[in-house]
Amino acid sequence: LCRRYGLWFRLRRLLIWLLGVYIAIPFLVKLCPAIQVKLVFLNFVRVPYFIDLKRPQDQGLNHTCNYYLQPEEDVTVGVWHTVPAALWKNARGKDQLWFEDALGSSHPVILYLHGNAGTRGGDHRVELYKVLSSLGYHVVTFDYRGWGDSIGSPSERGMTYDALHVFDWIKARSGDNPVYIWGHSLGTGVATNLVRRLCERETPPDALILESPFTNIREEARSHPFSIYRYFPGFDWFFLDPITTSGIKFANDENVKYISCSLLILHAEDDPVVPFHLGKKLYNIAATSRSFQDYKVQFVPFHTDLGYRHKYIYRSPELPRILREFLGKSEHEHHH
Repeated sequence: LCRRYGLWFRLRRLLIWLLGVYIAIPFLVKLCPAIQVKLVFLNFVRVPYFIDLKRPQDQGLNHTCNYYLQPEEDVTVGVWHTVPAALWKNARGKDQLWFEDALGSSHPVILYLHGNAGTRGGDHRVELYKVLSSLGYHVVTFDYRGWGDSIGSPSERGMTYDALHVFDWIKARSGDNPVYIWGHSLGTGVATNLVRRLCERETPPDALILESPFTNIREEARSHPFSIYRYFPGFDWFFLDPITTSGIKFANDENVKYISCSLLILHAEDDPVVPFHLGKKLYNIAATSRSFQDYKVQFVPFHTDLGYRHKYIYRSPELPRILREFLGKSEHEHHH
């Protein structure tokens, strides 16, 4: 009896301690918004950890060059440029200048903006570069300031500026080749920020592709599976307001009203990170927006049975056809 009582006492103490921590965390986040910012960006999570970002060939990307660009003073971003499969043989042993010149060869370019956590060398990202390269695209991707081996501290403004800098760098080398922007997850927020700016500047990209997008960061945080505090009284005040106060909005739903270029949205129904309904909602906003009236807006769902979840749409055998049909049409618009 005594032992059982001791066990019960320990268990009760543990439960009280856990409850205390559970209640303390919201106050901690409210007092220190930087915690919430870190949770949005997760840029300190380096997975896979041991890879050398200077050596993309270690990830099976033999036709990829690693560059460093400098968007601002004190900011350096690490960039990977993978050439189309047709140029692989020529790319062997070539230097950065050869790769830069290759952007002018008659192949379209995709600027890929990755999501939070990890680096440009993340497994699912590398697999997508391989697929896109085999379909005849140049793929240029980079780590925002504060991610991977890129120098600087992360912020929404900074990430958008880095993307703008890389886009302009591509455009200065790509001649008349179409340039498409592809954002995944948190990268969709960077992508719509970027494309909105490009459209306001009257230099829109040839198309925008959003994979697993959300409407805005508040709605995404509210429906995120890790948000065990969703039903906590004052959830918005404790958790969402600090994000907004830190200047993080990633307002895809607002940005699409100012974007005028073809838009393709890809979303898996079983996405556990960004709920499918947010992608669908974003599509509905874009489809009825006046800015898209002369452009194609397409939503492609992937059935739950396929198991593509949040980051495996690259596995779809349908993807090459979807891109060919969609981008073929936007290339057609591009040339007329």
